[in-house]
Amino acid sequence: MSGGDGTPVLLGAAELGSDPELRAGLAAAAHRILADLVGAGAALGRLEPPAPREVTALLDRVLSAAAAGDAALRAAYLGDRLAGLGYWLRYARPTHRPHADLEKLAVDGAAHGRGVGRALAAALIGDAREAGIEVLTLDARGDNTRALGIYRSLGFTEYGRLPAFVAVGGRRYDKVLCMLDLRPARPA
Repeated sequence: MSGGDGTPVLLGAAELGSDPELRAGLAAAAHRILADLVGAGAALGRLEPPAPREVTALLDRVLSAAAAGDAALRAAYLGDRLAGLGYWLRYARPTHRPHADLEKLAVDGAAHGRGVGRALAAALIGDAREAGIEVLTLDARGDNTRALGIYRSLGFTEYGRLPAFVAVGGRRYDKVLCMLDLRPARPA
């Protein structure tokens, strides 16, 4: 895979799930990214890096949900190297099915500042619109200003904040709840 001009090449669940070699490489590379980020203290909802089997199981679950129309998965490549990945999952309750939660967006530290996070988030928003998602939600740790800035620039708004909710060692961080309303505007 090559973007040639330095822009990330994005692949979706269909491409990622249909090629066994690509899928196996995705799991290993995703593990590397997640383990490196969590090990460096990134705000990804974990204190310890995930085991390789956990990442493989997560990708299998998301790819299966995507095949059923209940998720979207995107992987960004810079050249032949995985630079980031993200996904959303549709809410399971029947009354909440038109809604989805942007569960994870992780960008390799070496790719920060290259538009990978923005490209992934924009593609996942497009996938959500296409799937008929009405409201896309997410939460982020309050000190994750880079991600929050990207989300705001793409139209997400904050709808809640839990002060000092996230405990990492002796430090406390706010949990910021955001949403993107994808429903058509109602006439005034």
